[in-house]
Amino acid sequence: NILAARTISSLLRTSLGPKGMDKILVSQDGDVTVTNDGATILSKMEVTHQVARLLVELSSSQDDEIGDGTTGVVVLAGALLEQAERLMDKGIHPVRIAEGYERACEIAAKHLDAIGDVVGFTKEDPEPLVTTAMTTLSSKIINENKRKMAEIAVQAVLGVADLDRKDVNFDMIRMEGKAGGSLEDTELVNGIVIDKDFSHPQMPKRVENAKMCILTCPFEPPKPKTKHKLDITSREAYDQLFQQEQEYFADMVRRVKDSGANLVICQWGFDDEANHLLLQNGLPAVRWVGGVEIEHIAIATGGRIVPRFEDLSPEKLGRAGVVREVSFGTSNERMLVIEDGVNSNAVTVLIRGGNKMIVEEAKRSLHDAMCVVRNLIKDRRVVYGGGAAEVSCSIAISKHAETVAGTDQYAIRAFADALDDIPLALAENAGLAPIEELASIKSRQVKENNPNLGLGIDRPTSVGNSTCDMKDLGVFETLIGKQQQLQLATQVVKMILKIDDVILKGVY
Repeated sequence: NILAARTISSLLRTSLGPKGMDKILVSQDGDVTVTNDGATILSKMEVTHQVARLLVELSSSQDDEIGDGTTGVVVLAGALLEQAERLMDKGIHPVRIAEGYERACEIAAKHLDAIGDVVGFTKEDPEPLVTTAMTTLSSKIINENKRKMAEIAVQAVLGVADLDRKDVNFDMIRMEGKAGGSLEDTELVNGIVIDKDFSHPQMPKRVENAKMCILTCPFEPPKPKTKHKLDITSREAYDQLFQQEQEYFADMVRRVKDSGANLVICQWGFDDEANHLLLQNGLPAVRWVGGVEIEHIAIATGGRIVPRFEDLSPEKLGRAGVVREVSFGTSNERMLVIEDGVNSNAVTVLIRGGNKMIVEEAKRSLHDAMCVVRNLIKDRRVVYGGGAAEVSCSIAISKHAETVAGTDQYAIRAFADALDDIPLALAENAGLAPIEELASIKSRQVKENNPNLGLGIDRPTSVGNSTCDMKDLGVFETLIGKQQQLQLATQVVKMILKIDDVILKGVY
């Protein structure tokens, strides 16, 4: 069991940290995904071993709860299991190891509380949020543009955040990707972007002071629900039918006009007849807008979704400052941008990238950054990255282990050794000498009693190692994220240690 779980964690170990490697995942259909996000790698891997699956769930629960640190949590769990294996070889019972880990985890969580710093930020000065988001993005593909991406993530979250209630509604942030252009062209739109265009090429490409009716009923004559057959025997009957159909269309367009709308957004399609009539009446229209997008548009513009033409009235219209159609590059790809809605707290991030894979990875990376910003808004405490927090906890736990009698001492010390695995992996992935780097960080932290010293991967010092103060470098992570990592990893390891057999159906 331990071997299966460790195989998974050693696979993710190489993609930890800012210099971590990326993985290419090929699905059964041949779709290629390039990513170094732990949760994405594991969810797309289709792991079959039962115990290894626990690690997949571990990273997905870290992703759901915190949004970031999905690789680190799996690497930590792997390190804890490795240490447990050594202790079991010495003859210590798994349950005693699990209890020791539990105690060590409590000490680590308390120690993190003690060394955490509080960051102050306001809507006017969101710089600390940007710095934290940049720490998250530095390990992603888009780290070349991390400053710009971090600012976009922070503005998007602050745009929809309720700072008094410390709440962020992620449903209000849409992410639309469009391959083509470069990551530099990614922008934050204060409104909604949908991947549609106006239904007729001659309709105006820009509507100012838009009053839109949002319809979920099709622009076509009603059809009976039952099976029916219509026999037309004479020309008069045909003309009559045609007349009737025209009246239906005219009536629909008239109702829209009477409500005062100057833009129609419809969930269904409409045939050329209706399209032509809408154009003649000067009503720009958008068709085939998906259900989720319709809801977003309704929220952003303060409109009501109308299921029947009879229900249309002026107060159900959504309002927006500008609705414009934008085209991209030389292709005839177009998108609609709805800006300055009544509810200004709906935002869209429009991501551009060289190809579909980059766009998808940028979406995942921005999602991680936004989650981190949300966590900071909820709880303003941070700890320092670059392995500083782990080493500091490791030192604190080793000190505590000396005061404990009996075999529990071994398990508590093993937890401290496992925590050292994170800075070791960071140094290894950056091509530095792991043991020397770790020894240097530890000795300086003990000497100077400074828990902020960590691995400054990007700037080697003249001394020959990369230890530097993370506070000066501005590398920090949210406290709740780090605590959650330790607690989740410990819980899963306890669970795996208590499993002694896997019983498959029909084996006995």
